[in-house]
Amino acid sequence: MPGRGIQHIDLAVADVDRSLAFYRELLGPLGLKDFMRLRSYRGTEDVVYLQFGRSFIGFRPADGGTYRHYDVGLEHFAFQVDTRLEVDEAHDRCLAAGGRIESPPERHYDYIDDDDYYAFFAFDPDGIRVEVVYDAADY
Repeated sequence: MPGRGIQHIDLAVADVDRSLAFYRELLGPLGLKDFMRLRSYRGTEDVVYLQFGRSFIGFRPADGGTYRHYDVGLEHFAFQVDTRLEVDEAHDRCLAAGGRIESPPERHYDYIDDDDYYAFFAFDPDGIRVEVVYDAADY
């Protein structure tokens, strides 16, 4: 039997409250909601989970350091939405909240030959690249 997808991903961030505010602003109107807070396995901090669709994103305080795009680790992750309009609206909310946009909503990227792929990329407060995408393809 095939797998069902990614259930959750945890991010170590410099400021949990700042990251939660960013993701709630960006994706709250698209269904992102608070899920739970629990003590980490280390017992020294809480992890806050938000739910988007059937997946969860956890936020925990980092022990230090700085995230660097394209160093070893997460390059980016994407949130799939149902319409192009939702991509545009998320982009507008990101701009209004002072988010750093890497690329505005576009219908076609050089590396994807699909007119039904529409997305934008931004960086979260720690510099992690985030994509909001509408993709009509049925994988």
